Amino acid sequence: MLDYKKLGFKSGLEIHQQLDSHKLFCNCPSILRTDSPDFEVKRKLHAIAGESGEIDVAAKHEASLNKEFVYQAYDTTCLVELDEEPPHQINSNALQTALHIALLLNAKIFPITQIMRKTVIDGSNTSGFQRTVQIGYDGYVETSKGRVRIDGIFLEEDSARPVSREKEKVVYRLDRLGLPLVEIATAPDIQDAEHAKETALKIGNILRSCKVRRGIGTIRQDINISIKGTNRVELKGFQDPKIMIKTVENEVERQLEFVKQKKENSKEVRNVLPDGTSEFTRPMPGAARMYPETDLPLLKISRDIINEAKKTLPKSRDETEKELSSQGLNQDMIKLLFKQNKVEEFKELLNIINNPQLIAKVLLMFPKEISKKENLELEKVEEILEEHNTDILQALKDKKFKENDLKEAMTNIVKGNEFEKAITLEKANTEDIEERIHKIIKEKPGLNPNAYMGLVMKEFAGKVDGKEVMEIIRKFIK
Repeated sequence: MLDYKKLGFKSGLEIHQQLDSHKLFCNCPSILRTDSPDFEVKRKLHAIAGESGEIDVAAKHEASLNKEFVYQAYDTTCLVELDEEPPHQINSNALQTALHIALLLNAKIFPITQIMRKTVIDGSNTSGFQRTVQIGYDGYVETSKGRVRIDGIFLEEDSARPVSREKEKVVYRLDRLGLPLVEIATAPDIQDAEHAKETALKIGNILRSCKVRRGIGTIRQDINISIKGTNRVELKGFQDPKIMIKTVENEVERQLEFVKQKKENSKEVRNVLPDGTSEFTRPMPGAARMYPETDLPLLKISRDIINEAKKTLPKSRDETEKELSSQGLNQDMIKLLFKQNKVEEFKELLNIINNPQLIAKVLLMFPKEISKKENLELEKVEEILEEHNTDILQALKDKKFKENDLKEAMTNIVKGNEFEKAITLEKANTEDIEERIHKIIKEKPGLNPNAYMGLVMKEFAGKVDGKEVMEIIRKFIK
């Protein structure tokens, strides 16, 4: 059992979260492409002295490898991403989301701040640097072991997406380059492995309550660890909750071996492996790798901008879960709404028809059932319905069809029918319904009303009103 306090354990997190918006310094869409690239460019890294007059040790190491960097590009790639044009003004939508995150983390906001360039030495930026700007500072998140301070909140551009890595060549795609990203850096307040996991999940919940991207690769977490007598080590790829505790324990044990052998460990960056161990990646970058962005003016975050962010501040996930639960949704439905990033759509549709259970079915259950029945990919079904859900529910509210016919109307839309035709549903007339119910009761006497209801609904394939059917059944079995 590790005694973290006795070992002089020090640790802090760096969390990088992609935002759901167009790119940070141009108007290109944040779309990750799967088709073949339209063209490519090639470049090499040259290590030169920075403003301090010294060459960064990490840059010097990378340049010595003499790698070629290949950048795959598309028709959605612009000159900013190719570093052939100055950056545009910062994306205001991304800025507002970054302010939401800063406010939810109880941080103070800089009224005037400088966009900076951060030297990048792995070839993942065509310019050789990453643009970043500090938005907030001096925040905190509450945990079971006290507050973990937030030293800095940064809005920055994501790097290019790696496609392949060889000894002398690395291939990147520019579709991810420039995508807006928020970086959160905590103070070294994390007390042990379990605390590291708790803090990461707490911050993750706050991020997911804001307008951020979801899915694999949209969040990346690093953790910095040292114990008494060792140099700080940065572990990259710390986002899998299943191995977080094991990863911290393994790194502490690894550093403990250096202490026992009275050796000094290297100040380095390591990559977390699936089993919770790690491997060397590169030396720790030097401290002096930041310098001002000369192509952009100072970023002024006025009181009006901050007040607008406060007005539109989203609720935390915990608050939203309580609200959804109070509306009658069970935990499984709530988890699915968050997992599928449909909480906001749920709230919007609820403004049309105040029936939480029905809205949950429209978003979560009916698409799956239609997908299975029509033998279509669920993603395709959801894509079609997303464009029509508002109109469908408005038509239901306007009594153009009945609630029992909602799934049929949605199915017709998925099949490609025009909207008005899709919601115009053929119904059996009352005389036909009565005649068939009477016949079913005579053929199968002695059943309860619900059993007869099931037989009738099956007979008419849902093209009857359930309430009307039950009234007729009760009339015949008095």
